[in-house]
Amino acid sequence: SDVGSQKERVVTEEEWLQKWEMGNIGFHKEQGHPLLQKYLDVLLNGRSGLRIFFPLCGKAVEMKWLADMGHSVVGVEVSEQALKDFFSEHNLPYCEEPVPEISGGKMFQSTSGNISMYCCSIYDLSSSIVGKFDGVWDRGALVAVNPCDRQRYASLMINLMEKNSSYLLVTVSYDPNKHKG
Repeated sequence: SDVGSQKERVVTEEEWLQKWEMGNIGFHKEQGHPLLQKYLDVLLNGRSGLRIFFPLCGKAVEMKWLADMGHSVVGVEVSEQALKDFFSEHNLPYCEEPVPEISGGKMFQSTSGNISMYCCSIYDLSSSIVGKFDGVWDRGALVAVNPCDRQRYASLMINLMEKNSSYLLVTVSYDPNKHKG
């Protein structure tokens, strides 16, 4: 059945990298997401100077928007091209350095220091490497994660969250018998 095939689907890291290389990134939005704007007060909860995590960040424009508000933003993305595109599209100078705890991992950080992005698998991260966060903006990571990895993903997100953190999640609910993918 379609339900079974959807539940068992697996998108490989190579397939994600190919999407970025081919420019097949219809999931990327050039404008800030209206739901983040609408529920920003829920994410911030009256607080300023937060550490906000962007799982599977791509080149999300919201990272700069929140950094410009005085927050510290940390993202993770498997595509180095996406991260470099983010900095070049926003004319932000950055430095690149290896992450010793992650084989092949790199961190790209704005020279201002308020935007850091890790180029690696999200599952290579831990709170000992990136610390904990006051907020999470998940605009499509849970949806993109392979269904067989969702429990692992959820456990990692819980591990990365401070006690009083806020988690905003954009997801979809649909009948997989009517819509594939």
